[in-house]
Amino acid sequence: MTEREKCDAGQLYCPGDGEILAEMFRAHELCMKLDTIPFRDFKGREAVLRELFGSAGKNPVVEMGFKCDLGRNIHVGDGFYCNFNCVIYDSNRVDIGDSVWIGPNATLCTATHPVEANARVNEKGEELAFPIKIGNRVWIGGGAFINPGVTIGDDAVVASGAVVIHDVPAGTLVAGVPAEVKKVIGKSRAE
Repeated sequence: MTEREKCDAGQLYCPGDGEILAEMFRAHELCMKLDTIPFRDFKGREAVLRELFGSAGKNPVVEMGFKCDLGRNIHVGDGFYCNFNCVIYDSNRVDIGDSVWIGPNATLCTATHPVEANARVNEKGEELAFPIKIGNRVWIGGGAFINPGVTIGDDAVVASGAVVIHDVPAGTLVAGVPAEVKKVIGKSRAE
């Protein structure tokens, strides 16, 4: 099994593997290229995003300062909007639905490390990665952090600065550190 296959399967893998490093270098170069294209050149920016991402729906928009790990694991639906300085560590798959908005300085991170020191500190520098899934019509506020393995349901809102460590139910607003459900969208929590 290759290191890339181990990563995709959620097993310990070596991120310094030659195949993975080549993908990482390619993604970093495309992110730098994206920042050189004027924002008003929508077609040019979209062409780079389509080269960078695994797949993209209609009209993806990504502002300046975007960074990602591999690019190939990012799959976005129609109407994707990503504000300034967003980071997506896509060591594993990141599926983002239609009409999703991500605020400035938000981070989506699939990469993690074992909690036990002996497993975490190893000769190969192995790590883990778990997929992130974001439904349709989701809004992720500025500075939010989405952790590995999280699923966010349709129509959910993640408040600015929230740290999401658990799945977010559809149609809810979560906030805080760690993020907790504060209300069902359109209803107060007391209802």
